Amino acid sequence: MNFPPVSITFLQSVLKLEEAPVDSGIEIAFAGRSNAGKSSAINTLALRRNLARTSKTPGRTQVLNFFSIDEERRFVDLPGYGYAKVSGETQARWIEALEHYMTMRQSLRGVFLLMDIRHPFMPADRQMLDWCDYRGIAVHIALTKCDKLSRGASLKVLQQAKSMLAREWPQLESSVQLFSSLKRSGVDEAWELLADWLKLQLPEEKDSGT
Repeated sequence: MNFPPVSITFLQSVLKLEEAPVDSGIEIAFAGRSNAGKSSAINTLALRRNLARTSKTPGRTQVLNFFSIDEERRFVDLPGYGYAKVSGETQARWIEALEHYMTMRQSLRGVFLLMDIRHPFMPADRQMLDWCDYRGIAVHIALTKCDKLSRGASLKVLQQAKSMLAREWPQLESSVQLFSSLKRSGVDEAWELLADWLKLQLPEEKDSGT
């Protein structure tokens, strides 16, 4: 498959939900700890180098960043959470923005939750899963940076994640995959899920023929 199947462009950044685009259509929120590789994953999925800003300093995303797919479909890059080197005031502001978005946004179809495969299911990740479970919002977990582990070790973490989701959030609509922005692995699998959430028709693979 040739991905992405759509053109994704930056729309706007907002400090408060009241400033966000009209709450209609379908939105997919990207969430995760500040060092989980969230912005890199968005760039990889969009096949754009600098669509979402990346930084060697975690915690740079401090606003809600909206990206347009078309008039009725959007991605939303949520503030990264869980980074200890920002002030308590900043952390409180991020949490407030996340809670407000998760509670109020009616167009939210699903959360693409990024976790560093070496440190999955941290307390803030669990809180995000609890929020989604409470609101009945689907979650897809991408275990990022899987290139940092061997294939066998990555598959072991993947299976453990699936078991944990089934055990601790049995009612939550959830799925999980391996992902690496560096190696561009897991992109096709991610887009198949995103296209389903966004109600997009994916292009069919061309038959190479013989």
